[in-house]
Amino acid sequence: MSSPVVGVLAVQGDVREHLRALEESGAHAIAVRRPEEVERVDGLVLPGGESTTMDKLLRAFDLQQPLRERIARGMPAYGSCAGMILLADKVLDSTTDQQTIGGLDVTVRRNAFGRQVDSFETDLTMSGVDGAPIRAVFIRAPWVEAVGPAVEVLATVPDGPAAGRVVAVRQGSLLATSFHPEVTGDHRIHRFFVTEILRR
Repeated sequence: MSSPVVGVLAVQGDVREHLRALEESGAHAIAVRRPEEVERVDGLVLPGGESTTMDKLLRAFDLQQPLRERIARGMPAYGSCAGMILLADKVLDSTTDQQTIGGLDVTVRRNAFGRQVDSFETDLTMSGVDGAPIRAVFIRAPWVEAVGPAVEVLATVPDGPAAGRVVAVRQGSLLATSFHPEVTGDHRIHRFFVTEILRR
């Protein structure tokens, strides 16, 4: 597989930015809006956005179950910010009816870093990503409160009030970050994800 087909869930959120980053990372990127498109991709990005809205749209467009089934069969998936929430098995501070796709054995807390006005950037080191620290942009971001035994912690906040909070994890074919790498022009995390797809 020289150029994997990688979908970006396109019901809401940072779709164009992820499509561009994936294309520049060696993938053939497509927007995924319909159930039949879920079967066409070798991997999938679940972008940032508003997780409760995305959940409702997934159910309205009959995407939730096909996504659950593909992920259960081992399809690589990467969730950033709201995408991390969608992949998590457990969510704190969610609405009473919020559902997730699941598959990632973590507990995440929605809007853990605060409201939009509390958005911030910091440099952090992420396991598996070589070179200089990553500039991480946090926008109403979740963090990981607890991880299961099969989950590898890839990055934590280095300093400040949230020092030590887990913000990047991996479990098998699933990858998730609290932050938005698609907005910085640094595509190392997207290349990392594409490389993981090629290894499978």
